[in-house]
Amino acid sequence: MKRLTDFLESQSFGLCSALGQRWGFSTRSIRLSFVYASFFTFGSPIVLYFAGVFWMNVQRAMRQQRSTVWDL
Repeated sequence: MKRLTDFLESQSFGLCSALGQRWGFSTRSIRLSFVYASFFTFGSPIVLYFAGVFWMNVQRAMRQQRSTVWDL
């Protein structure tokens, strides 16, 4: 079961694990919160999820593009 979860997390966007590491919550509880909130609010957290994924990818791209003084 752990290998399946790791595979799915590596193939998906990884937003829940990034939020879990940053806030100190388990990844599973964050995923369940997104699922339950989606059921109760008719899918609006999905929009927030994709906005978070977009922001996370923008930050990752900005970190990769930064050059240091030592780069020529």
